Amino acid sequence: MADGVALRKDEEAVLLLEKAHYRHDPRWLLPVSPRLCLACALELLPEPGVALVRKKHLLSCFGDALLRHTSLVTQLVAQDQRVCIQFIRILFGLLCSVEDGSATNLCIEVLTQLMMQLKLEQTIQCLLSECHKELSNMPSMRGSLATLTLLGKLVDAIPALADQLVTEHGKLMEHLLRGLVYPNEGVQASVCYLYGKLYSSPLAAELLSGHFREKLYPLFLSTLDVAQTKELQINCLGLLRQLLKYDLFVSIIMDKSALAKSAGNDGGPPGETSLPLVLKKLLLSRDETLQVASTHCITAVLVHCPAKYALAFIHADVPEFLFEHLSSSNEALVWSSCSCLILLAEEPLFFSKCHTVYGIEAVVRSLQESLRMNNTELHKQGLLLFAEILTRQPEEIKLFTSSALCRDAGRALREAVSSPVLEVAAEAVRATCAFLRKDHQSAPPVQYRELQALLEAMLSRCVEFSQVSLNRRSLGHGYSRDSEKAIFRRGTFILSTLEGFRSACRLAVEFQNEPLAQENPFTAPSAEKEDTLEAFSEFLLSSCDSLCIPMVLRHLEQATQPALVEVFFSILHSLFVIVPHMKEKFSEKLAASSFIQLTLELKAVFCSGPSYSALNQVCSSFLYYMCLNLLSAPKKTEPPSQEELSAVSELLQHRLSQISSRSLESLAFLSDRQYVEGAARQKQYCILLLFYLAHVHEDRFVSEAELSVAVQSFLLSLQDQGECPPLTVLKASIYLLAVCQVQDSVLDEVVVSAIRKFLEGLLDLRLVYTHHPLLLCFFLSYPELMSRFGQRVLELWFSWEESCCEELDELPTGPEPTLPASLVTLFQILRSHPSILLILLDLIYSSPVDTARKVLVALRTFLRRNEDVQVGGLIRGHFLLILQHLLVEHGACPSGASGNLPLLLSLLSLVQLRSKAEQELDSMAMKLLHQVSKLCGKCSPTDVDILQPSFNFLYWSLQQTTPSSQKRAAAVFLSSTALMELLEKMLALTWEETDTPMTTLLCSAWLLTASFSAQQHEGSLQVHQTLSVELDQVLKALSFPKKTAALLSAAILCFLRTALQQSFSSALVVLVPSETRPPPTPGDAVLAPLGTSQVLSLLIGLQNLLVKKDPVLSQACVGCLESLLNYLHARSPDIALHVASQPWHRFLLVTLLDSGENAFLQPEVLKLMTLFVRYQSSSVLSCEEVGLVLQGAAVADPSTLSSSTLQALRGFFLQVQSMGLLTDHSTAKTLQALLEGLCPAASSAQPPPPDMLYPFLH
Repeated sequence: MADGVALRKDEEAVLLLEKAHYRHDPRWLLPVSPRLCLACALELLPEPGVALVRKKHLLSCFGDALLRHTSLVTQLVAQDQRVCIQFIRILFGLLCSVEDGSATNLCIEVLTQLMMQLKLEQTIQCLLSECHKELSNMPSMRGSLATLTLLGKLVDAIPALADQLVTEHGKLMEHLLRGLVYPNEGVQASVCYLYGKLYSSPLAAELLSGHFREKLYPLFLSTLDVAQTKELQINCLGLLRQLLKYDLFVSIIMDKSALAKSAGNDGGPPGETSLPLVLKKLLLSRDETLQVASTHCITAVLVHCPAKYALAFIHADVPEFLFEHLSSSNEALVWSSCSCLILLAEEPLFFSKCHTVYGIEAVVRSLQESLRMNNTELHKQGLLLFAEILTRQPEEIKLFTSSALCRDAGRALREAVSSPVLEVAAEAVRATCAFLRKDHQSAPPVQYRELQALLEAMLSRCVEFSQVSLNRRSLGHGYSRDSEKAIFRRGTFILSTLEGFRSACRLAVEFQNEPLAQENPFTAPSAEKEDTLEAFSEFLLSSCDSLCIPMVLRHLEQATQPALVEVFFSILHSLFVIVPHMKEKFSEKLAASSFIQLTLELKAVFCSGPSYSALNQVCSSFLYYMCLNLLSAPKKTEPPSQEELSAVSELLQHRLSQISSRSLESLAFLSDRQYVEGAARQKQYCILLLFYLAHVHEDRFVSEAELSVAVQSFLLSLQDQGECPPLTVLKASIYLLAVCQVQDSVLDEVVVSAIRKFLEGLLDLRLVYTHHPLLLCFFLSYPELMSRFGQRVLELWFSWEESCCEELDELPTGPEPTLPASLVTLFQILRSHPSILLILLDLIYSSPVDTARKVLVALRTFLRRNEDVQVGGLIRGHFLLILQHLLVEHGACPSGASGNLPLLLSLLSLVQLRSKAEQELDSMAMKLLHQVSKLCGKCSPTDVDILQPSFNFLYWSLQQTTPSSQKRAAAVFLSSTALMELLEKMLALTWEETDTPMTTLLCSAWLLTASFSAQQHEGSLQVHQTLSVELDQVLKALSFPKKTAALLSAAILCFLRTALQQSFSSALVVLVPSETRPPPTPGDAVLAPLGTSQVLSLLIGLQNLLVKKDPVLSQACVGCLESLLNYLHARSPDIALHVASQPWHRFLLVTLLDSGENAFLQPEVLKLMTLFVRYQSSSVLSCEEVGLVLQGAAVADPSTLSSSTLQALRGFFLQVQSMGLLTDHSTAKTLQALLEGLCPAASSAQPPPPDMLYPFLH
């Protein structure tokens, strides 16, 4: 510690002059360390005997104290002005006398700091005077370096000195000129530095303008041209940068440079140096600092007027070297080169000399490299340069000479638009907009996939940014100035993105006329066509649909920018052209998304006056094309003719731009009942069409009640003026009235009358029909319209109705399916107005087959689901009139009358089948039976479509009526000789036909024959025509049945059963023996007309049919077997018992009982066992087995059994009881209990008709 104190004392001693310090006043001593004494310094510094090292130490300590204790030192020096001035003179004298560079620098530093801190005018003037005097007294500029350097530092530290030097020491400029020509680059560098500081002051620069023009310019520029040291070069460039801030000096320099270049080109003597050449020379140097400085100077010239000064640098080929500098790793050099090139790009010669073609690869490569850095400003400047080149490049000069270079450029832009820095992404989006130009992308092959990836990145970045902004608001950030700025920034970025997307759309449109751009010519033929214009176009549509539209709509909820709206709607408009095969679907989706409303609202906000005419035109054009697309491919209505479409097109094209009112104002305009001129009327048409198209696509942005009133007023106005609206307008009016009609409200008669009058003037209602349930209700709700147009409307309705209810035509086996909404509406109308059924009946007869079938399906479904609606008489009566009319006009060949007649007959059969209870046949029903039977008689067996439903109707009419009515109906049928002849022909066809569509009809013929025979036999009815049937063929068909004709076999069995029940004595059916029949045996006489062999053959056939286990066929077999045994028993009881006890019966019974658990509870099995019990076939069914059946029946739940099973079970029990087979008391008691339990259930179940086999209602 003692050593440290001693060391400090030694240092302080060095700062003091020992021999004189004791005499000095303490006020000159600095109170803090270092302990300087100003008086000692005044005596020590000029003393020749004091070592320079000591003086330098003193200056260093003084400068350090001045920095650390500025206020104390300035107070110390400023105590006495004379002392202060003396101290300054001593310091300046030391500066001028020493040759040591470090001492000089210390003097300059101390003087500069002291002047800057003292801020005393007198001291500054003193120092400037000393400097001026020193320079004036110098015979040469050899020793002026220190003085010149001091002046430069002073002006740099105190900028106000520049004006003072120029105004008060003007002669100093002459010394500076002398220094500039002195052959010492150090002196020249100091002079340039001082000049630079002087010209940094606007006032000084103005005062020195003449000095520059007349004296300084040639010396300075030549000095810069020949400078060798970096110091001189930098200071010259610094002076140049200051000069280039002023238009005057730039003009002087560039004008003189142009003269110098002109003189050189003319071959004359070399004149003054040209600035572009000098700066080009510096660009060629390998020093990046000089390159950056020279680039800054070029930029400084160009910013004044690129159009005026860029030519000189372009002629000097400066752009070539600037492009090469873009590959530098020096970020400052790259940034400055980009800035300079951006200004040069404003001159067309920059492009016509193909500098951009030469340098574009460097630009792309530089952009790729810079994006790997973190210099955001460099990213923005590079993208700005790229965008300028892409934008200004002439179309006739191709920028990208290869698709690979174009691909690299696209990938660089894709990386840039994905930048997290919004400003960078925004510049990249602007560059992308310029990049998507046809001439930039025309180098084959066009990189569609790369363009698609670029657009995806651009849209994703925009969506991400807009979503982030929305999320911030959703977190609770309210509206404020900052939020408004954020919304504006988001809108600006979205606008830039949309402009880029619009450029892509424009590119796709332009490429549609370029065969080489349709698809990649280098793609293999078998490869998937992804890189094609078609795929790119579909991508544009998909991206707009999924990204652009939602993003813009979200933004429009917060702010509306006219420029953004204009670009957005121009994109939507262009997409109609880009993807023409999707324009209708796209238009439908836009309309369903309320774009008609949106467009009209935006037009009302911005286009109501003369402003935003471009926006009005874009919105109107979008609406025009969207409306035309919707009208060209309408939903569920007849498309307009080309003539109508042309008229509507002209109407929309001329009037849409005039619509800029709000919805309520448009409604009021539409409701105007005063006299409407032609232009105003066309505007009304236009408004009406817009409301119509909006409503068709569920865009209901006005009150339906108000719209309905407006449309009514519009129609009445047309009527008042005797005008007839265009078809499209009339269609729209009727549709809007139908869908906007308030429930329970009714139109005035005058409106309905006007509508009827308009419609009566049409050639066909189809021209104005729109398929909608409410429109159907509209026409059928007003008698005046229904009476005139009801049938045509219903026909049109069914012709448009899809076959959505075909599955409803099948008999439901489970829960009834839900009806379509259209059928629900129709059924409600039918329940309210049953008379409409008559119109539907006429439609079935007169409409095309497809339409008639739809009507039939609807009516069938209605009748099945609305059993409480009694319409049988209504339908039968109307059908009778139709049938009578048909038979009168087409009596000879009814099958050629109408292809829809089978459908009518099918409906008639359904109506008859719908009558479940037995009813007396009234006179109309008898007439109908007569006409149908007459119709059948006029048909041939091949008229299956007519005969099948007719037979259905005849059969069910005979089955579902009272016995007395059955007798009357049978008499009607038997009186029809033609019908009987037809049946005979059809029965004969049974032996010829194989599996054909006639099989079902043959079944019906056999069943009808059996029914007619039964009724005739029972009622002893008169027979006008007998039916001949070959018995051998009947037995053969049953003995050797066809595999797929189970129903036909069942029908023949029903016929044979009837014949057996009548003991073959029917007056109607004549059984004809076969010509090849063998002679009868002696025992056959008893069974005639059957023979023993035929009985056994029939028995085997019945057994074989039973083994098939078909429910319908088995029921018919058992019934026929029962009748056969009864027939045999009546003729020969022994033969009957013998037949009933055949051992094969047991095998048959076992086979049937093995079909599953509780198989004995099947109706046909129970009836078969009843037969065996009745004929005491103990070898087939023993008493023990009967007991087992009873035990099984005792545990069965009667509620789970069908009515036919209960009836068969009761018959079995009664047969067992009557035969006395059970001697066991407990078993007999069980049987009695079962009978008592079955009585209520069996009695409540109505037995089916004996021949209720008729599954052919098709």
